[in-house]
Amino acid sequence: MSETDTPVEEMSFEAAMRALEQVVGQLERGDVPLEDSIKLYERGAALKKRCEQKLKEAEEKVAAITLDAEGQPAGLKPVDPT
Repeated sequence: MSETDTPVEEMSFEAAMRALEQVVGQLERGDVPLEDSIKLYERGAALKKRCEQKLKEAEEKVAAITLDAEGQPAGLKPVDPT
């Protein structure tokens, strides 16, 4: 299954970024018919949202790392599910 066939909600951050870069490249070239441009734009918006979601998840994981008295990672604190 190629990245263009993979549902956006199943993509990793890296795969979504690559796909988003491809969409932006196609739109910037301007050689895509209007209807296809609209579909590309919609896919690009979904890919952007997926990237933002994956970044937020990563930030939350990093914020959950606890440090010991020497400033070394000591484990994880539970992430607030709200």
